[in-house]
Amino acid sequence: MKYIFLFFTTLAFAQQTKVVDFKSVLGKITVNPIDRNVSGDIHYHFEMLQSTDTIKIDAQNMVFSNVKLNYGTVKHLNTQKQLQIIFPFKKGKNTLTFNYLAKPKQTMYFIGSTEKDNLQIWTQGQGKYTSHWFPSFDDVNEKVVFNLDISFDKEYEVISNGKLVSKSDLDGFSVWNYRMQKPMSSYLLMLAIGKFEKQIQIAKSGIPLEMYYEPKDKARFEPTYRYSKMLFDFLEKEIGIQYPWEIYKQIPVRDFLYAGMENTSATVFSSPYVVDSTAFEDRSYINVNAHELAHQWFGNLVTAENGKHHWLQEGFATYYALLAEREIYGEDYFYSKLYESAQQLKFASRTDTIPVLNAKASSLTFYQKGAWALFVLQEAIGENNFKKAVQSYLKKHAFQNVTTDDFFAEIRKVSTFDLNNFSKGWLETTKFNTEEANRLLKKNSATRLLLEIDTMRKKPLLEKNDFLVKVMKSNAYFTVKEAIVNQIKNEIFEDKKQLLILALETNNTQVRQTVAQNLTKIPEDFREQYETLLNDNSYQTQEIALINLWNNFPEQRFRYLQQSKNWIGFNDHNLRTLWISLALNTDGYISNKEELIAELIKYSSSEYEGSTRQNALENLITFRIMNEMVLKNLVNATTHHTWQFSKFGRDTIRKLLQNKDLRNSFEKILIDLNENERFQLQRLLNE
Repeated sequence: MKYIFLFFTTLAFAQQTKVVDFKSVLGKITVNPIDRNVSGDIHYHFEMLQSTDTIKIDAQNMVFSNVKLNYGTVKHLNTQKQLQIIFPFKKGKNTLTFNYLAKPKQTMYFIGSTEKDNLQIWTQGQGKYTSHWFPSFDDVNEKVVFNLDISFDKEYEVISNGKLVSKSDLDGFSVWNYRMQKPMSSYLLMLAIGKFEKQIQIAKSGIPLEMYYEPKDKARFEPTYRYSKMLFDFLEKEIGIQYPWEIYKQIPVRDFLYAGMENTSATVFSSPYVVDSTAFEDRSYINVNAHELAHQWFGNLVTAENGKHHWLQEGFATYYALLAEREIYGEDYFYSKLYESAQQLKFASRTDTIPVLNAKASSLTFYQKGAWALFVLQEAIGENNFKKAVQSYLKKHAFQNVTTDDFFAEIRKVSTFDLNNFSKGWLETTKFNTEEANRLLKKNSATRLLLEIDTMRKKPLLEKNDFLVKVMKSNAYFTVKEAIVNQIKNEIFEDKKQLLILALETNNTQVRQTVAQNLTKIPEDFREQYETLLNDNSYQTQEIALINLWNNFPEQRFRYLQQSKNWIGFNDHNLRTLWISLALNTDGYISNKEELIAELIKYSSSEYEGSTRQNALENLITFRIMNEMVLKNLVNATTHHTWQFSKFGRDTIRKLLQNKDLRNSFEKILIDLNENERFQLQRLLNE
């Protein structure tokens, strides 16, 4: 029955867009961080295309008042999912106004608090429905010009779609007036509030590029936003269609649900991508930056009509991000990434039963296979023809919804390429065409080597060693050398020692990190070489090396801890939390155990982001530092809004409950938990 309901709901939406066209909306809203709600005065302008007796606006669990049609009272129904306006509508223009109050259970997230002066509020519409915080349209085919006047504490920065045309202050509050010029789907509406600063750069085309950051992260601005202007200028030129909006903003927020989200004219991205120059080596924002920016054309300018055609957004954004990265890192990088995704797709195709042209396809399929399909298509018809078709496709369907056939229609105008066979082979089957992929990959010397090394996987090391040594000594691209280190992972140490030494001597961060990851048991005669990894320009490498050295050489632990005692690491404190854990478990090293335990437990509390908390909790549990507060913090993790962290909390508690003493400890804290925490823990206890 659920699926039947969903079918009819979708059908109803499709019918409504044929009956009524919502043109624009002005929302004068106030966000209340104390009660965690949003209220406002809404003005919709729409045109009736056909006669009907009811129109609908999606609105989840909202309260409405003063509902008026063309400034007169009108009969309406609040279903708690929709606001339905009941009236004998005729063709023509209309205005709908009303007041509303919403307390969003999702889509708008309140992080921190005003009391702790660390408040952030942000929204995530895709997959969550903007209709939880703003009366709008869950159907992506209804495109509207959104304008917001947002009232909030003037000490904060308030960011939304479009240009800030004015700002006024009154009684400690500011009203931020944002205006859009072109229509968009409701899932692309956004709001971000926090203590932000910004720097502005101007693209070659004159578009202002506003890049936000928290004041504490000012020194991280350059590595975080490195190449941002270059990426923007490149994509405008490569796509060949001017950026479709008046401004572009990027805002990092804490505890975001995904890596990034391409809201129209304003990308929100996850704060772990706010990096210093060292973290840049492991966790740069470049790919996410380029991917979300490409969506401003592919997804925002033209929007897939439904989930079946989702690859027109994710496949395009993935491919154009890779083209942008090629501009920075070169051809070998470009082909190596294609090789990497080909390997993933080849492996996944053994069990994946859903093709690209299916609303239920996996992210890997939509993103990576979609990108591969575009690469194959461009290689088949030629770069110039591909660009002409893409430009024509974007121009013809600008600010509209599209299907795969719309894109194919433009390809047919520039080429006689057999799109039917192409679609069957790349979009309608789950099989990955390894033969065709390998043929294209062999155009590049780095991927030719990767494919050759892959064919040697089952050969004895003695038989292939000379070749691998030759490659490791050559100027082959680093991904080739990574592949060699990965291939010899399970070989006897003495047999692979020469190759590992050569890998370290490459002085390439990624190759050296692969050595660190793959060698967990370190022989004494390799200790000094392995210790050099502690000095690498990579927090990830340092973390791996420190824990492996501490485990392998107990007699050297004091020295390793002295060397790393001031390390912090990424903004999730990965090195600091590891160091505290190791220091607490090194006999005789420290005297202030209680102080360090308190610090580690603090990192596991709700004062910090989920990634920091998880790092701390993992270390606390691994090293058996568990008291009542640790258990409470772990239970609190199960209530977190990010599924990854809440899942970690639940899975960890399940394991701990197998211990009778810990089960008793969890039962004892039940009385001290809040309602949501108690519900989650009781459910786990009852399993």
